[in-house]
Amino acid sequence: MTADLSAPPPETPTAEADTAGYGESTKRERVGWYFYDWANSAFSTTVVTAFLGPYLTGVAENGMDAAGDVHLLGLSFKAGSLFPYVTSLSVILQVLLLPVVGAIADRAARKKVWLALFAYIGAGATCGLVFLTGSRYELGAALFLIANLAFGASVVVYNSFLPQISSEEDRDAVSSRGWAFGYLGGGLLLLLNVVAVVFFGEEHKGEVARWSLVSAGVWWALFTTFPLAWLRDRPVLEAAARGNVLVDGFKQLAHTLRGMRAYPLTLFFLGAFLIYNDGIQTVIAMAGTYASKELGLDDTTLFPTILLVQFLAFGGAMLLGALAKRFGAWKTVLGSLVGWTLIVTAAYFLPANESVPFIALGGAIGIVLGGSQALSRSLFSQLIPKGKEGEYFGFYEISDKGTSWLGPLVFGLAYDITGSYRVAIFSLIIFFALGFVLLLKVPMRRAIEQAGNVPPTRL
Repeated sequence: MTADLSAPPPETPTAEADTAGYGESTKRERVGWYFYDWANSAFSTTVVTAFLGPYLTGVAENGMDAAGDVHLLGLSFKAGSLFPYVTSLSVILQVLLLPVVGAIADRAARKKVWLALFAYIGAGATCGLVFLTGSRYELGAALFLIANLAFGASVVVYNSFLPQISSEEDRDAVSSRGWAFGYLGGGLLLLLNVVAVVFFGEEHKGEVARWSLVSAGVWWALFTTFPLAWLRDRPVLEAAARGNVLVDGFKQLAHTLRGMRAYPLTLFFLGAFLIYNDGIQTVIAMAGTYASKELGLDDTTLFPTILLVQFLAFGGAMLLGALAKRFGAWKTVLGSLVGWTLIVTAAYFLPANESVPFIALGGAIGIVLGGSQALSRSLFSQLIPKGKEGEYFGFYEISDKGTSWLGPLVFGLAYDITGSYRVAIFSLIIFFALGFVLLLKVPMRRAIEQAGNVPPTRL
């Protein structure tokens, strides 16, 4: 017997053009929303940032041919390019999937069912990495592809709750707390895995890495129960939601693409975000590979640095949230992009086999990381017409937490062409420079009003 995903939740009747409950929530519900960031951050931290890149690269090197190439989907390329290429492919597929997921989320009265579906698919695929041994790089690529697609889809649904549980005035703070809470959760699991690395030693490094990947799937599944228990579904805002939610989701996507032309400033902001956040995500995803393969740093430096980033990102999210309250979120994000530009430049000049400069750079990343992402999410949520949260966040999530496509592609191509990870990391500077220029040109107050929302006091 299958659940009727289009049926209204029992506690609330389906409503047409009804904004009841928007911006209103209990403390318990907000904490439940924060907990999904706590849950899914295990994937982006332990899997994407810390363990999978170096581990999958090692597995690929076990299976490479005499020329140092691996073969996948009829293509041949260097083993070191596998992880960035698979990451890029997964996000290219998200371009097709996530906007549809967003449209479905807005038309489904039981939004939490979709959150559960995608979260548990992603967690299951992550747990499946337990079978990633020997030279099975094809299996690792396939499981990561599924997990990353499900991760992105679940976050689309999760983000669509933000405008429903917070008003325009407190959205920066709510979004920042969610990111901060996520960095604590992701950092805590990573800390436990780092302790395991230290305890079992270098001779068991591969096994520890593999089981650390599995632990992220278990963590993700376990803590997803809190948002599912504490968040509440709200009335659907469109009469058309009475139809088949899946079929109508595809139809609504076409309608959304046409309708977005009425909000050109929202589209302009989205374009700027997709560019600069692609750079952010690529730096985070490729940092472990860069540290181990180019700088010659081992896990005793890499993992403590990633932990430092996670816990500083908690403070950074809160700090930049406070700065946004004083100076406005738009100006604060612009300032953070200047910081990212300096970080990428400094990364190019880092000396090999020296841990202190790398750790210091990690500290700088932690300070700007959480706040730049949290405030971007908050800004975008104010540019969305009410009732369209899932649809618009479907496009936003194409380059949100843990996902990017053009950055890994540029990184992989730069390495493939030059054989230098330094050139690959420095090539990402274009994302921050161009993103800054485009974001600078967005008139935020007019963009918020154009979407039919009320601008906060400070922007």
